Amino acid sequence: MNTNQQSIPVYEAKPTRYTDMTYRRCGKSGILLPAISLGLWHNFGHADDFTTARNIVRTAFDCGITHFDLANNYGPPYGSAEETFGRILKKDFKKYRDELLISSKAGWDMWDGPYGDLGSKKYLIASLDQSLKRMGLEYVDIFYHHRPDPDTPLEETMGALHQMVQQGKALYVGVSSYPADLTRQASEILERMGTKLLIHQPRYNMMDRWVENALLDELEKQGTGAIAFSPLNQGILTDKYLKGIPEDSRAGKDKRYLKPEQLTKGKLEKVKQLNVIATERGQSLAQMAIAWLLRDDRITSVLVGASSPEQVRENVKSIENLSFSKEELKTIDRILNGDN
Repeated sequence: MNTNQQSIPVYEAKPTRYTDMTYRRCGKSGILLPAISLGLWHNFGHADDFTTARNIVRTAFDCGITHFDLANNYGPPYGSAEETFGRILKKDFKKYRDELLISSKAGWDMWDGPYGDLGSKKYLIASLDQSLKRMGLEYVDIFYHHRPDPDTPLEETMGALHQMVQQGKALYVGVSSYPADLTRQASEILERMGTKLLIHQPRYNMMDRWVENALLDELEKQGTGAIAFSPLNQGILTDKYLKGIPEDSRAGKDKRYLKPEQLTKGKLEKVKQLNVIATERGQSLAQMAIAWLLRDDRITSVLVGASSPEQVRENVKSIENLSFSKEELKTIDRILNGDN
């Protein structure tokens, strides 16, 4: 990471941080999550500015965001986001550790060879040990299996998660991107072992609504929370692309996750129409997209990324208006269901 070491004051958390945030119970558990959580998928790698990353995390906590979400391969390079976060924890958050809820994951490619990917016990246990070293932690609050593994028996994968809890290296466990039937099976396997499936992290936004088919109902039945990632559909659900593709945008600069060809004329027309509704609500399109997810009580938290402290503050303002009229919801559905 860019080691810009400009002097910044010793950090003291904002006294009113907990009055500024809304917290929701995570399924049937003792855990409350902030309505907005911070993901460190982007902007925390070795090439990113450390001072900016540090100020993003400080600002998030000052806004009442207690949950910080990582994964073993966030960066780039892999592991660097956890290393950066570990440096921030050491500099600013030692005395606040027990006020933070820190999560990590494994399930995508991490290291070479047959044991650095998917869902084997060997991979998951080794990955968590590596993550703890990178962040300088004794335990994470939540550890997720990052995606389903079609080949490893689910009993082995869930057994690894259960072992992490038994060893005290993770307080809670979750899954990400599991379909409803596999989520039910995972929950039942863990239940038999004596460990609760605390949370599911699915991709969910206005333009990707697969969770509404069965998953949210299953999570409610199991008493499992839900935290939605990619709420802005890689930036499409913002006003960023209304007048073309900016050079410094994700589609203009980093085409790994959002390619220019994904920004079709039909999709951008939907964005323009949605932006009109957001303006009428006194929100930015990004704020409305986040609020639209939080309108459903089954969504415990929405996971947002940020490239600046200002963006954190803007995202948090989403919680100021979570109410939608029936007419607004009908109009939004009509726009989204139109031709692409």
